[in-house]
Amino acid sequence: MATRLVIKITHAHNDPERAHIGVNVAAAALASGLEVDLFLAADGVELALPNATFALDEAPPVSELLDAVFAGAASITVCTPCATRRGLSEGDFRPGITLAGSAAFVAKVAQPDTTTLVY
Repeated sequence: MATRLVIKITHAHNDPERAHIGVNVAAAALASGLEVDLFLAADGVELALPNATFALDEAPPVSELLDAVFAGAASITVCTPCATRRGLSEGDFRPGITLAGSAAFVAKVAQPDTTTLVY
């Protein structure tokens, strides 16, 4: 069984349900004791902004789930080129994120005992 979960989220407000599922899985994985690496790419970089929020019917607000993920021991990486294309830089994001590109994602998913999910 994998002890590490890498979750890549490529959606935010453009597909809130898909983004919510990815964040929810990350929060649940942390709560169950798994090591979690969250990689935010494309529109998913918006989830690392301090004011990221949206709600879905019959689901906790994504802001609450994001607070749990950021407060937990997750490693959170924002795709540098994706952020740059959106006019965002490190100072725009919540504290604790790392900016990196595809090579960082590949290095994370290539680790032993790792399962990767993409939303």
